[in-house]
Amino acid sequence: MITIELCQDFNEIEVDSQRIMQLIRRVCERFERTEGVVSLSLLGDEQIMALNRRYMELETTTDCFSFDLSDEDEPGFSFEVIVNAQLAVREASRRGHSPEAELALYVVHGLLHNIGYDDLTEGEAQKMHRLEDEILECFGYGTVYNSREN
Repeated sequence: MITIELCQDFNEIEVDSQRIMQLIRRVCERFERTEGVVSLSLLGDEQIMALNRRYMELETTTDCFSFDLSDEDEPGFSFEVIVNAQLAVREASRRGHSPEAELALYVVHGLLHNIGYDDLTEGEAQKMHRLEDEILECFGYGTVYNSREN
């Protein structure tokens, strides 16, 4: 069983919590993560900047953080995904899709990092972003990442 803990500290976005939890479950199950916990936090710019300062020593905002808190001596997995809901609202408006679709992109991105995907090289990034869009399309959000203006 996958347990999902949702904390929403930024409330200027309408979130269908059941849909986002179903998305999390489906992504985990797709990669055979069927026993564990996902903690999802929806924060604003100030909180994300504080985390970015603390963990990355950067004075900027970012879209998401992901932490694999799994203990190899314990069964199951423990993922923490923290997304910038305030940035999702801004980016969705700029790019012409719903804030929930942009937020879903950040959630999938964070989960994929926890599952083992990375975007440090151009090739890895392209592979990861194609997979994000494939997942989001299957879930009814459409192409989100690759609809971005460069």
